[in-house]
Amino acid sequence: MRLMPARAKLTNKPQTIGYVLAFIFAGLLCFLAGGQSLRAALGVNDGGRHWVATWMAAPAEGGAKAPSIENQTLREIVHTSIGGDSVRVRISNTFGKEPLVIGSAHIALRGSESAIAGGTDRPLRFSGRSSISIPAGALVLSDPVKLAVPATSDLAVSIFFPKPTREDTVHPLALQTSYVSGPGDFTAAASIPSAAKIVTWPFLTGVDVMAPEKTSAIVAFGDSITDGYDSTPDTNRRWPNFLAATLLQRDSGAAPAVLNAGISGNRVLQDNGSAGQSALERFDRDVIAQPGVKYVIVLEGINDIGGSNHEPVTAADIIAGLQQLADRAHEQGLRIFAGTLTPFEGTEYPGYYSPEKDKMREAVNDWIRTSHAFDAVFEFDKAVLDPKQPGRILQAMSGPDNLHPNDAGYKAMAGVIDLSPFR
Repeated sequence: MRLMPARAKLTNKPQTIGYVLAFIFAGLLCFLAGGQSLRAALGVNDGGRHWVATWMAAPAEGGAKAPSIENQTLREIVHTSIGGDSVRVRISNTFGKEPLVIGSAHIALRGSESAIAGGTDRPLRFSGRSSISIPAGALVLSDPVKLAVPATSDLAVSIFFPKPTREDTVHPLALQTSYVSGPGDFTAAASIPSAAKIVTWPFLTGVDVMAPEKTSAIVAFGDSITDGYDSTPDTNRRWPNFLAATLLQRDSGAAPAVLNAGISGNRVLQDNGSAGQSALERFDRDVIAQPGVKYVIVLEGINDIGGSNHEPVTAADIIAGLQQLADRAHEQGLRIFAGTLTPFEGTEYPGYYSPEKDKMREAVNDWIRTSHAFDAVFEFDKAVLDPKQPGRILQAMSGPDNLHPNDAGYKAMAGVIDLSPFR
């Protein structure tokens, strides 16, 4: 092979540059033409908006007694925090042992009970498909659909399961009535006749809306007191609901979303069966991965204390776990706030309370208040305690078990949250 002199390689330099410029120009045209797809993939659009979660439910394991469904439709009712004009959902097979087959899915504004509001039904697709198989341990995100979703409104997400399906991934304490059909695909039905009622959220773990660029989300991360145990079912009176309503009243369209990542029975340090993976284990999935998250409010530790008879822990152990959550949030650029642990003397659960355990609670609270590990501290303890018996919840704010607040107690908890960090 005859080699060309080096100087000869330069003789076509202008032509080569022309080819390169033409290639770049063509690529730019393709980029502009496909920009909508790229922006959609990145979660933004021409107005600089982005996806923000408006509702979530932290998944837990269904366990050995998890019910099964086959050739049936779940119509799950969820309550938004902020609104938007486009929506998408998340369906999770986190704890599944085999693929989860979705035959079809729809979303609509809820009318009453199992009925949807007329003209709002939208079929959902997944990567362009009307059905999908979700691998064990995975989740899927639906394609977005145009739907005007008001703030603090109810949505109906209907999912058809054509094959035998165990509810291995579920949020156990929904405090919201949802519906199960008889045989058949009722995802597009105006209502579900003779529907059975359930008070859990199987498989559905999130709903996102397209929101203005500056809109963000607050994740309320905790146990049953965040999950809303002993609040009135079907009324959305958990403390995160009260916080969302207050923020909307203050900021209207600019309010952040408030997401409830509480799981009843959850602990900081140890897994607790159907009460979910430990806070340390689930933090990335249930907090950091949430679309639009900017803030976290942590209220965890009382179940570590109450359960320390069987799985011994110390205040120092719980403090170390909470410090880890603070460090991990800050590493991701999030602002993280802590709530002080609420009183539990007189609780009806045998062995859960003792004076020594209350001293452990006080030690954890002292550290929360003085360590500066968190960006701010919210005095949930002082919001609900009985001033004459500081180890107890005030009777007017307590649920029947003297561990969980009632509606008034949850409202009082939300009332001590300083709103200024969320502007």
